[in-house]
Amino acid sequence: QVQLVESGGGLVQAGGSLRLSCAASGRSFSNYAMGWFRQAPGKEREFVTYVIWNSGNTDYRDSVKGRFTVSKDNAKNTVYLQMNSLKPEDTAVYFCAAVLGSVPRFWLTSVNTYPYWGQGTQVTVSS
Repeated sequence: QVQLVESGGGLVQAGGSLRLSCAASGRSFSNYAMGWFRQAPGKEREFVTYVIWNSGNTDYRDSVKGRFTVSKDNAKNTVYLQMNSLKPEDTAVYFCAAVLGSVPRFWLTSVNTYPYWGQGTQVTVSS
C-alpha cells in the first residue's frame, strides 16, 4: 500500500507563488510515476503535471507551462509542485497521485491511471 500526504496549500494573491509537497510512504519505491491533479468546484479533476521517478521525465498541461515546475527528492520520496505567477483560475484542490511500474507516458495524464491518491490541499488565488 502507498500513502501520500500533501501539504503547502493556502491563500495567495494573483501573481504570487506557492510550493506544494507530496510525501510518499508505505513501500519501496523503485519504478513509479507521480502526478499532480486539481479539481475546482463543480468541475472534473484535471491533470496538471507528472514526473517519472527513474527518468525524471515530466509533462504539463498547457495552461501551467512556464509557471509550474514539478521536482522530486529521491531521498525523501517527496515530489514538489512549485507554482509561480498564480492566477485565480488556478484555484482548486490539488491532489498528488502515484502509480507503480512502467506506464505509457500518454496514460499518465489520466485520472484513471493512478490507484493511489493523497487527501488534497486547497489552493486559493485571489484577484
